[in-house]
Amino acid sequence: MSGKPSRTGETLLEFDSVDKYFGDTHVLKDIDLEIDEQEVGVVIGPSGSGKSTLLRCTNRLEEIQSGEIRLDGTPITDPDADINRLRQRIGMVFQSFNLFPHLTALENVALAPKKVKGVPKAEAHDDAHRLLERVGLAKQTDQYPAELSGGQQQRVAIARALAMDPQVMLFDEVTSALDPELVGEVLEVMRDLADEGMTMMVVTHEMGFAREVADSVTLMADGEIVERTPPEQFFEEPTTQRGRQFLSKLL
Repeated sequence: MSGKPSRTGETLLEFDSVDKYFGDTHVLKDIDLEIDEQEVGVVIGPSGSGKSTLLRCTNRLEEIQSGEIRLDGTPITDPDADINRLRQRIGMVFQSFNLFPHLTALENVALAPKKVKGVPKAEAHDDAHRLLERVGLAKQTDQYPAELSGGQQQRVAIARALAMDPQVMLFDEVTSALDPELVGEVLEVMRDLADEGMTMMVVTHEMGFAREVADSVTLMADGEIVERTPPEQFFEEPTTQRGRQFLSKLL
């Protein structure tokens, strides 16, 4: 996209020979993947291919069995890693909004900086106001989640993740629970973040977004990376038979 900053070329997030099992089920198989600073890496694939598990392993909501995940050179998966400090550097937005129902939009966004970082209340609330304005919710600061649409709740969730000033943002099917007419407002916020140079790893079924915004498209199937190419190549001429099959089903 024309307004997007050029990528630095420096790797920010690395997956090195990552394996993940659930019991006897091998859900991630020898995953090697790099996401550069300011890159929008979109991960696609059929249900059950391991996409969401890959994201959840990135901030250790799930533990891997072998390999290593590194953020800016620091091993996230080292048993001695300060996982709470690392998670402050990795923002994550889920399919479900996970907002606190008894807190206003402003309070939801300001909570973690106050509790985790010790940011003074006035400063945290000022930052929350700014972030809610950034995602188009300047007039909804005092509303509770139940008073907001699904799209508005998801934008509050994005603002909440941004409040910790992360180095990378993870998005896990963030539009799949939304009514179709609300999807666009969430994707627009994500486009704006991409334009601002946020490093993003996005699991999505929104192929229009992938084609327009992604720097790279990674196709997963059966726990493996099948193909990783620039979006224009993937959508015009996939390099693998599995990629061609995936696209043909979409079309």
